[in-house]
Amino acid sequence: MAKRFAVVNQKGGVGKTTSAVNLGAYMAEAGRRVLLVDLDPQANATSAFGLSGTVRRCVYEVLLGNASLADVSVKSEQPTLDITPSCSDLAGAEVELVAQMAREFRLQRALDKVDDQYDVILIDCPPSLGLLTINALSGASDVLVPVQCEYLALEGLSQLVQTLELVKRNLNQSLKLTGLILTMFDGRTNLSAQVVTEVRRHFPQTFETVIPRSVRLSEAPSHGKTILGYDPSSRGAKAYQKLAHEVLERIGLPAIPAGESSGQRDAAGDPGRAVAAVGGDANGTSTG
Repeated sequence: MAKRFAVVNQKGGVGKTTSAVNLGAYMAEAGRRVLLVDLDPQANATSAFGLSGTVRRCVYEVLLGNASLADVSVKSEQPTLDITPSCSDLAGAEVELVAQMAREFRLQRALDKVDDQYDVILIDCPPSLGLLTINALSGASDVLVPVQCEYLALEGLSQLVQTLELVKRNLNQSLKLTGLILTMFDGRTNLSAQVVTEVRRHFPQTFETVIPRSVRLSEAPSHGKTILGYDPSSRGAKAYQKLAHEVLERIGLPAIPAGESSGQRDAAGDPGRAVAAVGGDANGTSTG
């Protein structure tokens, strides 16, 4: 079963899409099978993979029940990273979904059908707490919240936490806040250091890795690339690589050595899964 992350913050400009895109790239580099779902009508994650203008079908059709995720998802340049693109049509999806049955669970049902094909599913949410984000939270197992290391960083987080609790109580009992991601850290200012201290005081699950403010991170999307593809030696690239490994370790899916499949690694502690991974059952009978 895939770990499903909703990457969410109703405030814009906090590094939400940058985090979703680059975590996806580095989790795939770490040997994990990853699906990135762009649920933001602005389609910035789609553009970050160089797909802007080439999208024929998008997640909008999935939410309306006219297509499956397998129908609309595309391969990235990384062999274990797939993208479910967004498009401008998604802007009207919330209005169209209002009258639909089980409107909060459209994405969840679509994800259930591809769940066994991935280790990690990342959902890049729009900067709002509307129906699209509720769909992401209803279908997710975990929540990642990027927080900019700037003045008023904590503003709005209380509302977000309340929304998470409401979703957990009424729609998705397994949902949990896995961690906060500190972004756009400027080591030259006292303010950034103060924000880090304050956020960690209120949210002890905040990740240790801090993402620095970086020109290269800002440039990469305009070239249709992740930071891994654009400048893997930059500070921002190294930070997201470290963060990806930290997130994977926290959820019990460590990076996989080159040449080893995710199924083999994850079966290591489970004799039944280990046998299944090589084509037999737990009693030693071949399944092939």
